[in-house]
Amino acid sequence: MAKRTSIYVDAFGHANPIPVACRVGNVLTSGIVYGLDPATGKVAPTLDAQCALMFAHMRTIVEAGGGTVDDIVKITVWMVDRTQREPLNREWLAMFPDPKDRPARQAMQAEKLGNGMLIQLDFMAVIDG
Repeated sequence: MAKRTSIYVDAFGHANPIPVACRVGNVLTSGIVYGLDPATGKVAPTLDAQCALMFAHMRTIVEAGGGTVDDIVKITVWMVDRTQREPLNREWLAMFPDPKDRPARQAMQAEKLGNGMLIQLDFMAVIDG
């Protein structure tokens, strides 16, 4: 039986006792990742800033779990406005520039995410070794 390891990152303190990710064996799955500005403790004010922070947080979380962004296999994104994909795609291409080496991605419509969030994601990684 595999042992579950909870992943916590100080910059993503949570009011509830919930880790930002969990790893069992070589599989890491995150909770919700969004554009929180660790300097202010608030959601960034624009979609561009939220996307940049969200991708940076995803990198931090996968690395805290012992992997790299190369280990990410699936990302699910929720957007308040799915027509506004340019900031999402810009960060996507910066993190995954090779069209032959990208994870799967699904973008879902979200009616409302709360607290000023315009976008959020979760991801799964399969970590080598």
